[in-house]
Amino acid sequence: MAKHKILFECQHCGLTTPKWMGKCTNCGSWDSLVELTVEQQEHVKKTKSTTLQHSKAQSINSIKEEEVFRFSSQDAELDTVLGGGIVPGSLTLIGGSPGVGKSTLLLKVGGDIAKSGKNVLYVTGEESSGQIKLRANRLGANQDNLYLLSEIRLEQVLIELEHRTYDFLIIDSIQTLYSEAITSAPGSVTQVRQITFELMRIAKERDLSIFIIGHITKEGSIAGPRVLEHMVDTVLYFEGDSSQELRILRGFKNRFGPTNEVGVFEMRSEGLISATNISSRFFNRDSTQAGSALTVVMEGSRPLILEVQALVSESHTPNSKRQATGFDNNRLNMLLALLERKLEIPLSGYDVFINITGGIKINETSADLAVLAAIISSFRERAISKKTIFLGEVSLVGDVREVFGLDVRLKEAKLQSISKVLLAKKPLEKTTMKTFIVDEVTKLLEWY
Repeated sequence: MAKHKILFECQHCGLTTPKWMGKCTNCGSWDSLVELTVEQQEHVKKTKSTTLQHSKAQSINSIKEEEVFRFSSQDAELDTVLGGGIVPGSLTLIGGSPGVGKSTLLLKVGGDIAKSGKNVLYVTGEESSGQIKLRANRLGANQDNLYLLSEIRLEQVLIELEHRTYDFLIIDSIQTLYSEAITSAPGSVTQVRQITFELMRIAKERDLSIFIIGHITKEGSIAGPRVLEHMVDTVLYFEGDSSQELRILRGFKNRFGPTNEVGVFEMRSEGLISATNISSRFFNRDSTQAGSALTVVMEGSRPLILEVQALVSESHTPNSKRQATGFDNNRLNMLLALLERKLEIPLSGYDVFINITGGIKINETSADLAVLAAIISSFRERAISKKTIFLGEVSLVGDVREVFGLDVRLKEAKLQSISKVLLAKKPLEKTTMKTFIVDEVTKLLEWY
């Protein structure tokens, strides 16, 4: 009898190796290699084997352009993130921390789409139909065209899709769904990969729009193989604490529209709804205190006015603390070094804390000048007017450089009754706001 060959598979990236290792050499995950059974090894071999088919290359000029049609999700913020609406035949993945509102949002969207006359199927493997019904009562999602299926077997979902024609399918969640043809457990690399391939095939063949909910790991990435995010057409992430009122849905991949678009939602008793007048929700107009400065950041094509808060306090330990929430900690250390070198502000004996209000994470450098202004304001105990904004990127040599989308940012600031702006270069379009040119960090002290 032939000796059974041992094979191990990484549960994060799908790497197979005949030898167990504590750390995966492909993705770097620890303790992720699991031994495969004989049946699982046979399935891996089948999935890896490909059949060569004859195909001819075509000139790009001879290929007809495909028009992308969309239908509205009946939610303005979700349509913005998706680039204008839902594309028939698209496969969308939504991730986020537990309790952030993924199921709540999709159930409400499913009810709204069903209300427009389309057939919607909501497949849940984590809750019973009765539990979904209770949530639907609260969200006002009870519609005749919204169908619930409490099932974790892929084959049963496929039978239901043959039984009735659907326009919209929601899978909650991909980690709970499994195929009876695969012997591995639900949520494993083999299961998730094969099920996603099957859903992608169904979406393209039937022009069926599918939304998949994915669990995330403690590092914040979607659980399962990385190939999952490559296979889908759109990847959306929910940001924000479940204890906060505002939630942010950010697009990280979109084959049918722009990426990095964001949607802002508000959690209420009737579910997640599109937040209105969001520009005034990230800063307090009435309170003027030391250590606060305003800036305008671009989230996709949307300008948002954010409040940068700084706290500078005398340190009682040999190692001063530098901590940032919503801002890059390494960039904060660079800006503090610039303050000590260029402005000769002795911050080595002080703890410095930075916070961006509203749970927003700033991923651009346009807020550098506002961070410096907030730190100086807290250090000198001098408040800054809430009618002033700071726009500028700060370099290592102390120069303040221009930011992109300046005219769009200034228009948003003007709508929020901002009257003064400190920036590196005057805008091309005329503005009624008073502009102060700050081309070097040392000129911040002159303004103060």
